[in-house]
Amino acid sequence: MRYSDDIIEEVRTKNDIVDVISQYVKLQRKGSSYFGLCPFHNEKSPSFSVSPGKQMYYCFGCGAGGNVFTFVMEYENFTFVEAMQYLAERASVELPKVDYSKEAKEAADKKAALLEINKLAAQYFYYQLRRQNGQKAWKYLVERGLTEETMKKFGLGYSDKYSDDLYKYLKGKGYKDEVLRDSGLFNVDERRGMYDKFWNRVIFPIMDVNSRVIGFGGRVMGDGKPKYLNSPETKIFDKSRNLYGLNAARTTRRKYLIVCEGYMDVITMHQAGFTNAVASLGTALTSGHASLLKRYTQEVRLLYDSDEAGIRAALRGIPILREAGVATRVVNLAPYKDPDEFIKALGAEAFQERLDRAVNGFLFRVQAAQKNYNLSDPQGKTEFFHQVAEMLLEFPEELERSNYIEAIAQEYRISPEELKRAVSRQAMKGTVAERRMVPKETRKSKGQKENGAQKAQKLMLTWLANEPETYSTVKKYLGPEDFTTELYRRVAGMLFEQLEDGQVSLARLLNPFTDSEEQTEITSLFHADIHLESQEEKNRAFADALIRIKENSLREQTEKLAPTDIEGLQRLIQEKKKLEEMSRRRGELHISF
Repeated sequence: MRYSDDIIEEVRTKNDIVDVISQYVKLQRKGSSYFGLCPFHNEKSPSFSVSPGKQMYYCFGCGAGGNVFTFVMEYENFTFVEAMQYLAERASVELPKVDYSKEAKEAADKKAALLEINKLAAQYFYYQLRRQNGQKAWKYLVERGLTEETMKKFGLGYSDKYSDDLYKYLKGKGYKDEVLRDSGLFNVDERRGMYDKFWNRVIFPIMDVNSRVIGFGGRVMGDGKPKYLNSPETKIFDKSRNLYGLNAARTTRRKYLIVCEGYMDVITMHQAGFTNAVASLGTALTSGHASLLKRYTQEVRLLYDSDEAGIRAALRGIPILREAGVATRVVNLAPYKDPDEFIKALGAEAFQERLDRAVNGFLFRVQAAQKNYNLSDPQGKTEFFHQVAEMLLEFPEELERSNYIEAIAQEYRISPEELKRAVSRQAMKGTVAERRMVPKETRKSKGQKENGAQKAQKLMLTWLANEPETYSTVKKYLGPEDFTTELYRRVAGMLFEQLEDGQVSLARLLNPFTDSEEQTEITSLFHADIHLESQEEKNRAFADALIRIKENSLREQTEKLAPTDIEGLQRLIQEKKKLEEMSRRRGELHISF
């Protein structure tokens, strides 16, 4: 279903963003904007800003942002169509009746069928656990310390040792093999036909944040292989964008979420009162997980097994979470392997003490790096501090970086001034724009060079949106096609059109994008952090960004140029001459803030 741009804009303009958000968040006017506590993460000081002029909201704490559609989609967990219908009714706008295309209707029907099949399967497994055949599985769970109340809360079940029970049950409900095959609950081969994927296993239903069953995990009874088995990815189940237990943990009153590894870890913690525990689903933490976590918390405690594999998992997860704007701390459970084992041995109170003593994520990475160097050797010590200095450049804010320098200097007995000088020497290897202005990242970057180009593109879009007068300078050197990241290029194209017309509406720019995550990322493009002091630095940064974008654009065009494209080669030669001229005139490229 797709509404016209005109009707989308009518619904948006008739729903003032301050009025709508005030129904959910207590807002207080400060200057030209309104501020309140962000509804998408826990915070004590208001960092959630709503601009009536821009008709947009943005949280400076977690990066959530968008227009009135984005807010309703994120808060109510609506699709774009549902948000349109809700806001249209609120503003008494009559929406045109739009028929689903055949393909869209089939896709919607397929998704609904898969959700219903998973729901029926969960009910079936739940029932089997409580039958005579499920007594072995029941005993296993009781011996693991689980109560009946906990088993019920997580919908635990059992798949019988016969490998066609569930198949026969669902066939009896009238489902055809085609849709059953796509559910991920069955295997198919030429000899046996279709048969149950899960059999003779304790079953852990996997639910999305709205408590809809989207997949299953199974722990084998006995010595079968594999020990744990998960549903494959389907139309309704994406492992990289769902977390086990989040449907229960998202309503916790605690200020942070605990991320661990397994189903039993989550269940044991919830039973012990730690209702803020979640787990990744048999996969490493991803940027999709980080974005999901960011909706519900500002801080995560990473709790992986206390072995080498667990430490590596924590080290991988920390930068991913940081990139999404989520602070991290790492919990040490040694000498115990996991939270299930720890809580059984020492109890909930001791577990809380370990949570309270969790190590700051960045300092944990420093500690891990230190193990690779011999600090009793002068050369090893020097190399260690060079690596630490490079790591410290990840902090764009001067104050935050200084605080970490002081903490590390105290821990490793080095002069803070000397460490600062080491950081400065590392910083000199990059450009001013890279060092001093770091936009908030909301997507996974593909590499350091591309990341630098993305930063420059985000920064330029922020300038163009907030300081439209810069457009007269920018358009001499750049066009939308020079923004090499696809999403940025689309946004730049629409923004350049608005700037040409002399009417900039950032909220309207979001209308063509019906995915809330895309809307949030686009909003972040207009809120890049700019840490600049003198006018000289501002001018230099502006020139750096212009040149970086053009260099990256020409590099990509050169790589894609066909050897026989003489006309294209001549055009590139002319563009490179313009770039050389721009570089020579760097000092004349000014910007006013």
